[in-house]
Amino acid sequence: MSLLLRHRDFRWFWAGETISRFGSSVSTVALPLIAVSVLQATTFQVGLLSAAAWLPWLLIGLPVGAWVDRWPRRPIMRLASAISLILFASIPLAAHAGLLTIEFLLAVAVLTGAAAVFFQTAYTAYLPNLLASQDQAEGNAKLHGSASAAQIAGVGCGGLIVQAAGAVNGMYVDASTFLIALLCLTAIRYREPRRPDVEHIPLGTEVLAGLRLVAGDVWLRTLTIFGAVSNLGLMGYQSIIVVFLVRELGVSPGMVGALIAIASSGGVVGAFLGRRVANAVGTARATLLFELVLPTLALLIPLTTKGAGLALYTIGAFCIGVGVVAGNTIKATFHQSYCPPELRGRLAASTSFLNYGTIPLGALLGGTLGEVLGLRTALWITTAGIPLAGLVLLCSPIRRSRDLPDHQGSAVPAVAADSSRARID
Repeated sequence: MSLLLRHRDFRWFWAGETISRFGSSVSTVALPLIAVSVLQATTFQVGLLSAAAWLPWLLIGLPVGAWVDRWPRRPIMRLASAISLILFASIPLAAHAGLLTIEFLLAVAVLTGAAAVFFQTAYTAYLPNLLASQDQAEGNAKLHGSASAAQIAGVGCGGLIVQAAGAVNGMYVDASTFLIALLCLTAIRYREPRRPDVEHIPLGTEVLAGLRLVAGDVWLRTLTIFGAVSNLGLMGYQSIIVVFLVRELGVSPGMVGALIAIASSGGVVGAFLGRRVANAVGTARATLLFELVLPTLALLIPLTTKGAGLALYTIGAFCIGVGVVAGNTIKATFHQSYCPPELRGRLAASTSFLNYGTIPLGALLGGTLGEVLGLRTALWITTAGIPLAGLVLLCSPIRRSRDLPDHQGSAVPAVAADSSRARID
């Protein structure tokens, strides 16, 4: 029986997370369009806006991991959702009061990004407790798949909402989805077991423990470095693609949303294929396929032109989506089986600090290159970085392995063939 049918608490969590991802995807379209069409922002300012949302991973990502390992995780997620609800609702309220500026948008982006750091770190550490170990792979696939589907619907609807109601009013949609997510988290009956009192360990010591875990293990180190390098290119092109489509190609807001939605459908395909390809060829080999081979088609994006040439963008971005989501699904399952439970929060924070920490740098890189060299040249440079990042994997034991190992050091078969019962990251 499907995990969604037989696990009530996972069903509530899945629903809340999916709806929240939908709202966030609306904002992915609406925020740059607010900056471009309402505030007349420059290309650099749009890149800066994208960077601001991810900057908190660099500023607070590491200590948050240690805090999450000390505190119950579900209250953290609920508080983060409530804060995001208030902040996103403040954008249209500020606009109606005549107070909306690019500085206001940047402040909201930083603060909601900080809330996301707490939510994502707690989320990663919470799910292995919510679900039984045999439910890991199915749970990961369902969450990644539904997140991708929500992204498709969100960016598609985002463009239409912006066109029909205006970019500013679209933020009410995102705010309402965080309210629904908060209610879904509240409906979960599972309560984390009380943790035994332990001797207080200085925060810095706990942070260093997470960093040592990543730096001292070749598998964790390789996947983390790869993610960090890959995100430079990914965020570099994503931070300027809306500006490119609107200003260079004259695409309407509604069509922007439709194009991004079509491209984002690659994530659904990736969630479907990740587990199945890993079962067939091994987790290490599947990682190389999804993270090195498919992303080479990213180079179609800078070739995009008006009319039928828009298909080049959708094909390139679609293949990126397949590779990223499939690779993330495999990596999430690996992390859960490989990492000691008491270090999951710090592992999530340490890897996210390095992976997500390059995202604001990539956004600034994209915005700066677009401003100085032009949008199309900037797209050539940033998209080329996506497949080049896969070379990190070729310089590691992954190149010589069929499967990624488990925590005992043995090769784990990709995912059991009957993994209709699996657990999550």
